[in-house]
Amino acid sequence: QVQLVESGGGLVQAGGSLRLSCVASGRTFSDYVMAWFRQTPGKEREFVGRISRGSNTIYADSVNGRFTISRDNAKSTVYLQMNSLKPEDTAVYYCAAQMGFTTSTRWREYPYWGQGTQVTVSS
Repeated sequence: QVQLVESGGGLVQAGGSLRLSCVASGRTFSDYVMAWFRQTPGKEREFVGRISRGSNTIYADSVNGRFTISRDNAKSTVYLQMNSLKPEDTAVYYCAAQMGFTTSTRWREYPYWGQGTQVTVSS
């Protein structure tokens, strides 16, 4: 089992940047596919992006070209660099993990989750 802790959220103006971090503990980090999701009140958790064990990435269309996911296996950390932020990016952001080689973008298929970090983008 792996434990995940996100940090780096906050309040930023539209057009600004934030970098979220997610530190994993408990198991070998490099064994996990890592993903970022986000959620706003009353809506289902939304896929943001995913990084494979080999550091291949995919992104939701809504963030492609603005957000970048990276991982540092030595630090057991995955990052979400968010640039050109928009008010519609406002949400609680969660990192998630799944052991193996999943390509899933569905939140139900990720068994391990962090507590979330709030990102608020003002207009």
